[in-house]
Amino acid sequence: MRNATFFKIYIAFSILYLIVLFTGHENLDLYLKPALIPLLGFGVYFHRKFPSKNILLSALLFSWIGDVILLFADIAEIYFILGLLSFLIAHLSYCVLFNKQIIGEIQINKILFAVGSLVIAFYLTAMILVLIPRLGELKIPVIIYAAVISTMLLFAFNGYLIWKKPGALYIFLGAVAFVASDSILAFDKFYAPIQKSSFFIMLTYLVAQYLIVVGIIKLNTKKAD
Repeated sequence: MRNATFFKIYIAFSILYLIVLFTGHENLDLYLKPALIPLLGFGVYFHRKFPSKNILLSALLFSWIGDVILLFADIAEIYFILGLLSFLIAHLSYCVLFNKQIIGEIQINKILFAVGSLVIAFYLTAMILVLIPRLGELKIPVIIYAAVISTMLLFAFNGYLIWKKPGALYIFLGAVAFVASDSILAFDKFYAPIQKSSFFIMLTYLVAQYLIVVGIIKLNTKKAD
């Protein structure tokens, strides 16, 4: 199937890209990074139709736009803000996407959901408290972004408790990896430099996008037309 071929190319190209970053050739970002998410997008596009397919494609599209814009973040602060806005829309799309997977009357473990919600709330609070003294004029945008990505993680955790496995696990781990990627980026930019930060940011980011895409496809296998 064509979609499986695109996913394999994505994995191979991601490994190549990560090796390039790890060896310190970050100047090649401009040529390599923009090609990554479209490979996932083509994989989804050529997959059989399922109800939330267009929402997933929208999330990938805004992720790709954010990737491209952030390539110019060192030139001016406005590029970072625009990139942040693009990823904000992507995460809102993922929230809608995850919510669309919830169908029918499903019992949820309320205690486990409450514990998970508290852990996510603790993460959000801790990140804001650590970063807020150093955010300057970006204080409000970053706080809003942190709240949205935490909500995305909460939707994924809720789904993990009620969706079918292994798709649910893929999506939840993908959401966790996405939060890890953004956390590394925020800590590196606003708090203290992290050695080989670009490598770790992209490693977690590329894994996150792949796991979410594959998880959604697995959840929708029986719904495919």
